[in-house]
Amino acid sequence: MIPLQPEPPVPKKNPYYSGPESDHFDGTRFFNPEGMTPHGLKDVFKWKMQPMAKWPKHTENKAAPAAPPARVEGDGIRVTAIGHAALLIQTAGVNILTDPVWSERASPVPFIGPKRRREPGMPLDDLPDIDLILLSHNHYDHLDLATLKRLHQRNAPRVVTPLGNDRIIHAKVPDMDVETGDWDDVTQFGPLTIHFERCHHWSARGVGDRSMALWSGFTVETGQRRIFHIGDTGYDHGRPYELARKKHGDFDLAILPIGAYDPRWFMKDQHQNPEEAVKGFETLGATHGIGHHWGTFQLTNESMHDPRKQLAEALESRGILAHRFRALEPAEHWDIRETGPDPRRGDSADIHAPAV
Repeated sequence: MIPLQPEPPVPKKNPYYSGPESDHFDGTRFFNPEGMTPHGLKDVFKWKMQPMAKWPKHTENKAAPAAPPARVEGDGIRVTAIGHAALLIQTAGVNILTDPVWSERASPVPFIGPKRRREPGMPLDDLPDIDLILLSHNHYDHLDLATLKRLHQRNAPRVVTPLGNDRIIHAKVPDMDVETGDWDDVTQFGPLTIHFERCHHWSARGVGDRSMALWSGFTVETGQRRIFHIGDTGYDHGRPYELARKKHGDFDLAILPIGAYDPRWFMKDQHQNPEEAVKGFETLGATHGIGHHWGTFQLTNESMHDPRKQLAEALESRGILAHRFRALEPAEHWDIRETGPDPRRGDSADIHAPAV
């Protein structure tokens, strides 16, 4: 969600985080080194005066919900789309959720704000036991406190999230297990090694707290597989992808945002478009890609299905086989086998998806 807010005054204190200054923290706010700062109120009003594509009030999911396995052991990977940036990732015997939102609105209040246009890919109670939540930043379409509370009551998973977001979560769910990290930090969870990765975004929950909690992507490593996940980012000349490739080498799977990008003059520094996501996919040396952050909440001006169409066009224009990078609909899942992938043949994955 892009909160409508003026440029806030310099506060006396950051309510979420206190720590030493760094190349991306000035002592009060986080920032993107050599990057953008969020648009001010004048530009927000200019954007809001432009026409938005008309989305249907409600769209049925094309895929029928399928019960996921209790676990996916070994080096297999199964990803099930829940909707927007929420995905269920199963690998190495660990069940992971990214940016889970089951609420009706991506908003601080239940009666106004972006409303869900599709049901989640499965009811929350149909999930397998959740061990780990990767939470990328604190915008309402990514950090949903009501959902986190339900998940805590159900399975008490650990939340791994960038600096400052623990304070936000603990205000609603005081005893939730939350681990925070800075860019380039590394943590372990069972058989997984999780790296906090730089990306180009910002954060806010309301007026006056802009960029006071950090945002990040994640690299998840198992014994033989490497997954890159970003919840939200601007393309930033490809730097998030170049840095990750330099640190880790090639990736088996890249899970990248492809929606909420129009109009470009306003959104390009905070939300990449499908063409940029494909460039990032190539830079990462990824064998498989999943596009998310589209088709559930109308946050910006493009139509509901434009991200998926533009992704297909970008793949074709760059000579990449379409089955390697898919924009999953809610309830679709993708099984990536343990055997080594061959991107020329496309025989490394089983795709369970409806015809488009």
